[in-house]
Amino acid sequence: MTTISAETLAFLETVDTPTICNALEIVAPERRLFGYTVRPFVCPFPDVIAVVGYARVATCRATHANELTGDAARKQRIGYYEYIASGPGPTITVLQDLDGAEVGYGAFWGEVQSTVHKGLGSLGVITDGCIRDIPQWAPGFFALAGSLAPSHAYTHLHDFGKEVRVHGMVVKHGDLIHADRHGAVIIPHAVADKIKGACDLLSRKEAVILDQARKPGFNIDILRAALMKQEEIH
Repeated sequence: MTTISAETLAFLETVDTPTICNALEIVAPERRLFGYTVRPFVCPFPDVIAVVGYARVATCRATHANELTGDAARKQRIGYYEYIASGPGPTITVLQDLDGAEVGYGAFWGEVQSTVHKGLGSLGVITDGCIRDIPQWAPGFFALAGSLAPSHAYTHLHDFGKEVRVHGMVVKHGDLIHADRHGAVIIPHAVADKIKGACDLLSRKEAVILDQARKPGFNIDILRAALMKQEEIH
C-alpha cells in the first residue's frame, strides 16, 4: 500500500469533503459516480472540520447473539484491536452493519469503543449502524453514523479486514478516506498528491464568479462576462 506524504495529508485536512469531490472530478473524472457516501448520516460532532486516514474495515451484527463464544470470541476481539492498531496511520474505522432491514438495531459504538479506538490511533468511525453515549463520547473522535440508538442489543463484531459497503461507498483496507459533516469520499492513492493543485484551480475559477456575484449591481451581463473569463482559467 502506498503511503501518502505528511504534507499532502496535512493539506487534505484543511479542506472539506465536497471540495475533495470537486477536485476528484478533475484529477480522477472516472470517480464522478462512485467512491463516496450517497445517503444521509447523523453527524453528532460537526465541529470537526475534516478527518483523513487509512481505512480499517469491519462488519457487525446486533439482532442475534455472537456465534463465537469463550476463547474464540476473545481471540477475534483481540485480533480486531490489533488490526485497528496496525500501521500505517492515521486510520479511520469503517464499520458495516449487516442487519439488513434492522440496520442500527444495536449500537457497537459508544463511550468505550470510541475511547478505545481513539487510543489505538483511529481518528473516527464511519458506520451505517447506530451509535450512542454522545455526551460521553471520546473528545475529538469523529463520527458519521446511520442513526442514534440507546441499546447495544446483541451487537458484536462479525468480521474485519474485508471489503465493506457503507451507504453506497465500497471501502477496502488501506483506502485513503476523507470525511466531514457532509459524508465521506475515497481518494485514490495515485492522485492524492494532485488534489492540492486541483483545489487551487477550482478556487481560482470559482472566485471569478463569486467575487462578482457578491458585489452590488450584479446582473446577468456581469455573470455572462464572468463565465467567459472563467473558461480562460486553466
